[in-house]
Amino acid sequence: MIYFNNVHILYYVLFGLLGMVVGNFTHWMNIRLPEYKKVFSKDFLKKGQNKKTKQSYILMIITAIIYIALVYKFGIQDTIMGNITLIKFLTLTPMLLSAFIIDYKLQIIPNRLNLTMFELGLIFTFIYGISNINLAIDMLIGMFTGAGIFLIITLLGELIAGKEAMGFGDVKLMGALGLYFGFSGTIALTLIAFLIGAVLSVILLIIKVKKTSEYIPFGPFIVIAAGIMTFVPFNIILNALLEIFTLGMY
Repeated sequence: MIYFNNVHILYYVLFGLLGMVVGNFTHWMNIRLPEYKKVFSKDFLKKGQNKKTKQSYILMIITAIIYIALVYKFGIQDTIMGNITLIKFLTLTPMLLSAFIIDYKLQIIPNRLNLTMFELGLIFTFIYGISNINLAIDMLIGMFTGAGIFLIITLLGELIAGKEAMGFGDVKLMGALGLYFGFSGTIALTLIAFLIGAVLSVILLIIKVKKTSEYIPFGPFIVIAAGIMTFVPFNIILNALLEIFTLGMY
């Protein structure tokens, strides 16, 4: 028997295969959502006939790798409740990948995508609340915190600069993610997203991929930050943020 982190290797194979299927479906989502078309449609079975909708093998491989990494991090428990955190992030992964790709390409995050993340986040909050009401409250506070911070930034941008500092899709995305990461996690996610956004934006401008007059979507930075929050232990993230924002004086 071969085990990695107390999980049989067969589970990694199964979840890797599941990840490839989900990655293929995510590619379908990326095509349908911006066109305001139904995602769950029989047309999915016919998509191989259309060059525009053929499989995205890169996205399939990326999703498979993430699924395997999630199983390694959270393990496989004996009960459904014991696996609820794993299920939560397995569910969130394709939606985050879709938000990243659509926002990067089209500078929008579809309302249906944000709403689905929000709806599922509420379901997970309710499930957590059955055994730990304080955890559920923390997740709800995270929702208001994430949406509130980004709404204030957006409104201030319009007031000061006369244009959106970021889109309302980002506000909705952060509100939804607050349900997955809770209050402290949402604060950390926000700080990481702005750090990544600042660094990568400067790099994109230097290498002339983007011009100073061009809009740089913020959604991909939020998604990258969410990925970091998922896989990196919170105490490591907290120490790193304290070192950065106190200029090493912490």
